[in-house]
Amino acid sequence: MQALQQEIKELLISALQLEDLSPDDIDAEQPLFVEGLGLDSIDALELGLALQKRYGVSMSADSAETRRHFASIRALAEFVASHRKLAA
Repeated sequence: MQALQQEIKELLISALQLEDLSPDDIDAEQPLFVEGLGLDSIDALELGLALQKRYGVSMSADSAETRRHFASIRALAEFVASHRKLAA
């Protein structure tokens, strides 16, 4: 799970062009939106597309479940990991 969290941090940084951040700057537990990293809805769309391209996961744009997956890096990693198990 640590390796997947690291991958998602790197994906987030490249997809959103956050050159001033390194993966080590991002706490896997910190919120991605509002407080925490301060991402917005456009960032969420871009990150969602990057996750879809990289891991083949898709999610509804405006569901409560999707908001829960986007709560933190850890939550995203758990979602991707569970999707991998279902696909296997």
